[in-house]
Amino acid sequence: MTAHDKHKHPLDDDLNLAAHIEQALAAEPQTGWEFETLYRLNKRLFKTTVIGAEHIPDKPCLFVGNHSLFALDGWVIMPIIQKELGRFVRSMGDKFLFENDAISRFFVKRGAVMGHPVVCDALMEADQDILVFPGGAHEAVKPKSQMYQLQWKERYGFIKLAAKHGYNIMPFGLVGPDEFYSHLLEGDDLPDSAVGQLLKRFGVLSEDTRPDMLPPIPRGSLGTLFPKPQACFLGFGQPLDLSAYKGKKLSKKKCVELRVQAASEIERQLADLLVLREQKRGSDGLLRRLLTI
Repeated sequence: MTAHDKHKHPLDDDLNLAAHIEQALAAEPQTGWEFETLYRLNKRLFKTTVIGAEHIPDKPCLFVGNHSLFALDGWVIMPIIQKELGRFVRSMGDKFLFENDAISRFFVKRGAVMGHPVVCDALMEADQDILVFPGGAHEAVKPKSQMYQLQWKERYGFIKLAAKHGYNIMPFGLVGPDEFYSHLLEGDDLPDSAVGQLLKRFGVLSEDTRPDMLPPIPRGSLGTLFPKPQACFLGFGQPLDLSAYKGKKLSKKKCVELRVQAASEIERQLADLLVLREQKRGSDGLLRRLLTI
């Protein structure tokens, strides 16, 4: 075995990737007590409200939005979209979530798939609804100062794939999950802290650890790890119809232009939703206010 083979991802093998795609295409919308319980908990704890659903085209879409702290947004978004909008959305996740076969099957059964271009191609060819967070893991560990700010860097893959298949990009903003937890200590500050020194001693952190990829130390409701019951608002903006680009290779200029349009629509939704949430805060009961301090 070469050094390259040792560092290959398990799903980089063509057969394993094909098996993952086969499982993903066979997955069906969730039903039963588990799904219903998740949906009801969602509505009771987070009171998730959907805005702008009328903007969603009646055809397969690539849903694109802001990623929330600790990537908890999927647990909020997916049951709401399926239950209230009748769309079974396939959420694309980081490759590490699918390294273990049992864990991979758990996620795939619930609609998640590996964030790989070949997987995305297969889902689009099958006219599936897909959910992607271009900010990835970096956006899911952002500090409080960057709350509700997109961290997309130079990522254009989702634009190219949507154009290749003539898909509609459906931009959305989500407000709430970024505030499920307070930040006791930001990830950037962790390595130089007393906690960071302890983690280095036990080998959890090293000199090669990137501070910008470390999550904050969280504080949930009443000082626990249970998320604060923040009200959530999911807003859909105007779709980007890329059917005119189907089968075409986009120039870098066009990729930038389309990405700016998608990002601007998401940022517009976030701004409107933050205002809407403030307007509705007065309807929160005393218990909810206490639990979200």
